[in-house]
Amino acid sequence: MKWKLRWAAAERDIWRPSDLLVAFRQVGFSPSLSKVAAMWSGKPVTVRLDDLDRMCAALGCQVSDLLEAEPHEVRLPTDVEQTPKAVGAESSGAVRPVPRAGRSPRSLPPN
Repeated sequence: MKWKLRWAAAERDIWRPSDLLVAFRQVGFSPSLSKVAAMWSGKPVTVRLDDLDRMCAALGCQVSDLLEAEPHEVRLPTDVEQTPKAVGAESSGAVRPVPRAGRSPRSLPPN
């Protein structure tokens, strides 16, 4: 997720964490200034849903204005030779188990 609190605040002409704290307090949301500064300067690890609702109420925005989904990076193998293979596997075809020598393929039922 991309955290866009500063962008949403800038659209409401709020440029400092202390000004944001004033806007939060107007809607009854009173986090500490250090918490607001941490949310301002970086992406929080967690945000409570009721806090997110209060932030949106203070900024007059939607949740989508504060959070934006980013696609995950998927790494595809660039070279087939780099993909891991099972021990003893040949380069072509699937690996199949081989029964041990001297043993029957199936055991007998108990007497």
